[in-house]
Amino acid sequence: MPSRAVSDSSPVRLLCVEDNPDDVELMGIALERADPHRRYELQRVDNAASFVAALDGDWDVILCDFNLPRFSPYAALQILVTRRSSLPLIVLTRAIGEEAAVHVLRCGAKDYLTKDKLGTLPQIIGRVLEERRRQREKERLDAELQGAYARLKELSARFVLAQERERSMISRELHDQLGQTLTAVVIHLHAAERAPEREVARKHGATAAELAGGALQQLKTLSFSLRPAQLDLLGLVPAVQSAMQRIAEPAGLAIELTTRGKEPKTLEENAAVAVRLVQEALTNTVRHAGATQVRVRLRFLPRGRISVLIVDDGAGFDKAAILNGRQSERNIGLYGMIERTELAGGTLHIRTRQGRGVAIRAVL
Repeated sequence: MPSRAVSDSSPVRLLCVEDNPDDVELMGIALERADPHRRYELQRVDNAASFVAALDGDWDVILCDFNLPRFSPYAALQILVTRRSSLPLIVLTRAIGEEAAVHVLRCGAKDYLTKDKLGTLPQIIGRVLEERRRQREKERLDAELQGAYARLKELSARFVLAQERERSMISRELHDQLGQTLTAVVIHLHAAERAPEREVARKHGATAAELAGGALQQLKTLSFSLRPAQLDLLGLVPAVQSAMQRIAEPAGLAIELTTRGKEPKTLEENAAVAVRLVQEALTNTVRHAGATQVRVRLRFLPRGRISVLIVDDGAGFDKAAILNGRQSERNIGLYGMIERTELAGGTLHIRTRQGRGVAIRAVL
């Protein structure tokens, strides 16, 4: 017997479209005899109005007589189509020709059975329910596939936007800071060449050297923000420690870094993402949170995965209001963290309440 779509403990609920109450009683007796381990609940209707009203109930299968004076399987199938119902309908009849049987199946009936063979009804009901279960499973998988495809398209678009945003940030850093500093170096060097007195030339040269040192420091800072050298040379923990010190210490923010698990000898790309998440989270904390302390925990998981937990004791924020689906200057950092995590195949969760700090956890 085919596997059932419902458990043995729950009854199979049958909506019987039948004008003869005796036939419904015979169906119940036949089902009980042929399948004594299963409970069946039958309800009879005999016209379109009662059929439509009964569809609001929870049914497993519809059993419909083929020869009704005021109704027909075709009318019932049309109502099901109109209501977008997936309830399976089985036609019961005393006699039906091959042409009529083929036609009713083409119109949407799942099967048909003559009333002199009611002993096989449990098998037919079981098969129809199994087909319905498989169809629902297929629809669910199709919906998940469509959702995954839509998500992939969205992530691809967001990846391009994230790339352009980072390139724009690097361009501004180069132009507004490094470019202006180097321009000032050139100006002072030209001034030193044209200076009429040696002392004036020396002062311009010293200023140019100081500015060049500042430009070198700006370049190191920009290079570190893109990919810390410590990550490749020393590993993830020193890279995160260095990033925390660079951002938090100038702001007077106390920091604490703890680890769990053993860091792998060879780091994957998710390690760089972990550093960037810590950088962005601490930058947001310094700018907006008014916090006094930040704690970071790195946890090395099996199969090269990394868990990052960042907690501050700052002012927190209204998560629903900030992450409202529209990117702006207020939330671009948070959305950047979410996008970066998702593009790396990970998940990121933010817990916060106003006045209660922020906890960000990412699994990469």
